[in-house]
This record gives sequence, C-alpha cells and structure tokens, in this order.
Amino acid sequence: MELFTAMKERRSCRNFLTEPVDEATIEKVLEAATWAPSPLNTQPWEFIVITNPEVKGKIFAEGERSRKWALETTGWKWLGAYALDFLKSVPVIIAVIGDPKKSGVDMFMEEGPMGYQAACSAAIQNMHLAAYSLGLSTLWFTLFDKKALREVLGILPEKIPLALICLGKPEHSPAPTPRKDIKEKTTYIR
Repeated sequence: MELFTAMKERRSCRNFLTEPVDEATIEKVLEAATWAPSPLNTQPWEFIVITNPEVKGKIFAEGERSRKWALETTGWKWLGAYALDFLKSVPVIIAVIGDPKKSGVDMFMEEGPMGYQAACSAAIQNMHLAAYSLGLSTLWFTLFDKKALREVLGILPEKIPLALICLGKPEHSPAPTPRKDIKEKTTYIR
C-alpha cells in the first residue's frame, strides 16, 4: 500500500467486529511502532496488549467514569452522547506507556521532559498506518485517568500511560473527516 494513500484513507473507528486479531498481526503492528523516531534513540515506549474481557470491562468502567467527570467539569455536551461500548467489544486494546526518563536532552529544559511524548506519538502513528495496511482499524483513545489506569494495568508510578489504541476489523469504513488546507497551517520564513 502506498504511504500517502494510507495516510489519507485511514480512519478512526468506534465500531469493531468481535473477530479476534491473531498475535502475529498484533506483533507486526507493534514492530511498526518500534521503528518510530525518538530523541537520542531512547525508544521510550512500552506496550501492554489487552484481550482479556474482564480487563477490558475495567477499562470501560474507568472510561465511563472519566467521561462523566469530563462532561461535568467542561460542560462539553457532546460527551453526553459519546458511547464507550467499543472498549468492551474491540478485540484488542494496546496501552502505550511512556518513560519520561527516556526523553532526550529536553528532560533538562525548563518545560520538563516532552520528547518521550512526541516519540510515543510517532510510534502510535506508525501503529495506525501499519494496522490500516493490514486491513484493520484503530482508535487513539485518551479519555482515562492515568492513576486509575495504572492500577488496572499494573503500570509502575514512574511510567506514564499515554494512550489506549483500539485495534480490530471495522464493521464499516467511517466517512472521511475534513482537513484544513495546508496553506492555513503553514508559515514559511524565507
């Protein structure tokens, strides 16, 4: 599959078939993640692959709690109708965990370590593209309380849960979402 085609056609999915994803395919997606760039080649990512229904149920419950809290706190009305049932039915959830100590030189800067987050985001993008090339769909999910997710998944306190990537075959292909023209988002300094 041509890279630019994959970037333009890939869609976030919330309606997955319950058909399992085999381990070899999951490993291909994870291997793609490990080829992402990182500061000083620190490779600050770790992955937890979740297929256990009981654990997915706990993640769903935590997501629901976080959704309700966010709705009350922000007043974003769209959160009221935002269903999280896919967290229970998706065949695979991959937790992406970052290590701030592997952030590169920016860990000594005033803003603190951010390189690990950028590197993990690049790894996540690779996961999305690899999954699409294998006929799968993904969703980048971040509506969770980090402390609660640490408890559910047994993540060490010094590591940061950054995202949950839902992975499976889509029930249908979601419609494309609009993108702004690159001219609106680009400044050249000549």
